[in-house]
Amino acid sequence: MSNLKRFFKDTIIYGIAAVLPRAINIFLVKLHTSTLEADKYAVNTDYYVYAAYFNALLTYGMETAFFRFFSKEKEKGKIVSTSFISLLVTSLLFLIAMLFFSATISDFFGFKNPLFFKLLVWTITLDTFVVVPYAYLRVANKPMRFTIYKILNILIFALLNVFFLWFVPYAIKHQISLPSFIVEYYHSYPKVMHIFVAGTVASATTFLLLFPIVFKFKIDFDFQLLKKMLRYSLPIMVGSLAFVTNENLDKLLLGDLIGKEQMGIYAACYKLGVFMTLYIMAFRLGAEPFFFNHADKNNAKETYAKILTWFTILGALFMLIVVVFIDIFAAVLLGKPEYFEALQIVPIILLANLFLGIYNNLSIWYKLTDKTKYGMYFSVLGAMITIVFNMLMIPKIGFMASAWATLITYGCMMIVSYFIGKKHYPVPYQLKKVGCYVFFATALCGVSFSLFRENSWFSISAIFSYFGLVFLMEKPTIKQFLKR
Repeated sequence: MSNLKRFFKDTIIYGIAAVLPRAINIFLVKLHTSTLEADKYAVNTDYYVYAAYFNALLTYGMETAFFRFFSKEKEKGKIVSTSFISLLVTSLLFLIAMLFFSATISDFFGFKNPLFFKLLVWTITLDTFVVVPYAYLRVANKPMRFTIYKILNILIFALLNVFFLWFVPYAIKHQISLPSFIVEYYHSYPKVMHIFVAGTVASATTFLLLFPIVFKFKIDFDFQLLKKMLRYSLPIMVGSLAFVTNENLDKLLLGDLIGKEQMGIYAACYKLGVFMTLYIMAFRLGAEPFFFNHADKNNAKETYAKILTWFTILGALFMLIVVVFIDIFAAVLLGKPEYFEALQIVPIILLANLFLGIYNNLSIWYKLTDKTKYGMYFSVLGAMITIVFNMLMIPKIGFMASAWATLITYGCMMIVSYFIGKKHYPVPYQLKKVGCYVFFATALCGVSFSLFRENSWFSISAIFSYFGLVFLMEKPTIKQFLKR
């Protein structure tokens, strides 16, 4: 129980690092949707879709490999140095090549302004430089420093967004004096570019603050170690690229098949599903190093099983809260009513992300047994489902096809991972409890969304009903946890 308490304590701190930046990002959605038309918002979506692909490519699974080898190798400094130098060299080569051919490549990706692509390349490169410093803070159990840097990054990004998308036009409209170079800059570029510049500035600041961490260790590059790390990490890279496809290809296909405006509306409503994503990210930040460091304990498998049960309890609760109060969240976060058209995707996306979170829990088996190729297989399977279902169904049912594709994809990955994992690293998961919580919360969500929209009495009753179920099923565990 003490190990679980430490795990949850660290996860709460990491949760702040994950939730607060994304929460601020969510509130920026309203600023973006109220400032940009739906088709221009689609350009912003495209930008970050490509950023996700480049991030998976440039990090090539090295973060997870870092955790794995740091936990079992004696020479910790060599792990830090080797992984950082590897990422540094490949990122610099990427930066040089992309900038040299920026005009041609930006046109290929559909950016009308080549400067958009240059900003994307710089931002992704700077973010890659800090992967190892951030990973070291996590593995060294320094969640507070990790959190401070993450929050600083998003604050810089948010303040620059507010300044250029709200304050500057407000000041110009009300004839408030501003430096001439700011006014000239504001009028010289499209509004969406101010979002991209803010991201680059935030990434550069974080890089300057985190870079000194690397100099705590002497330069000790080990090519043989790198080869072992790459054998572990490259399947993860393929899996990450496939995962990015699962998460983002729908938006690109929607833009091509039914138009940028519909894609922008879908992408904005998809952001309401980010509440589950925040929870998953917070959990992963604390869980990944914990799982590796705890692997040699006698009760490791029982601990992993308990963690999955409580992950599902809290995840299903978050899903329920968002769905029963969906109209409030939409009014606060989306701004323009034109974006409400796709609200019906939100319950589906939330459940899909809950399945993804369960899959992430289950995935520990192939990471601990060094069978990362299975993670690649599962993600590729998911990508194939995503591509085929979207291509076939988007022309027939529009953006709803993308929501259902996401649910089917993560559901299949979760089920396949569980059954294959049983053979290689059996964990005594409490499947009946997990299934019960998911089913009960999903049923309440369905009834609320279909029959009791904007009925606050039913919303509150649904949440208390769920709490009652949890208390009945987990009463002994709750009492034991509170006593210690």
